[in-house]
Amino acid sequence: MNQSNTPMNLPLLGITAYSGTGKTTLLKQVIPLLRQQQIRVGLIKHTHHNMDVDKPGKDSYELRKSGAAQTLVASQQRWALMTETPELPELDLHYLASRFDATSLDLILVEGFKNEAIAKIALYRDGLNHTFEELIDPYVIAVASDIPLDTPLPQLDINRPEQVAEFIVKWLLLTPPTTFPLAHSQ
Repeated sequence: MNQSNTPMNLPLLGITAYSGTGKTTLLKQVIPLLRQQQIRVGLIKHTHHNMDVDKPGKDSYELRKSGAAQTLVASQQRWALMTETPELPELDLHYLASRFDATSLDLILVEGFKNEAIAKIALYRDGLNHTFEELIDPYVIAVASDIPLDTPLPQLDINRPEQVAEFIVKWLLLTPPTTFPLAHSQ
């Protein structure tokens, strides 16, 4: 589905929900379905934890901890760039998205970043002691839920990942590109 993307036009689609709703579980099912449709997916996942993709004792970890501002670890199968950012006041979603190689993607799915002004699918499960209205902002384009909801938004069945993937494919085909700064601008 390559639409000859550049860093200026990769669509961003947020998946937003309360903790425990199953964002990651749904994405693990939806991403392969999108791949079957030849949609190349990137993913940005926000975490509130002090995460580390490297392991203490490994050379790359020890070298990064020795003071390298950026460390790139590479093998024939994959590479990962780790950038130390303790001085940044907050995460900038568009800056993070600009780090992707837009020539190899058609879409970036965003898990978390619920307050960002990007198109979103809100996930809702009955019984989580929240109302679905708390999830809704002007950027929510659909709701995936396990119960029918009183909303004018398109409703998807959260337990049918193929339905969510189909919605994303249709949205992607009808959506104008998202713009964000080029990778070298920051």
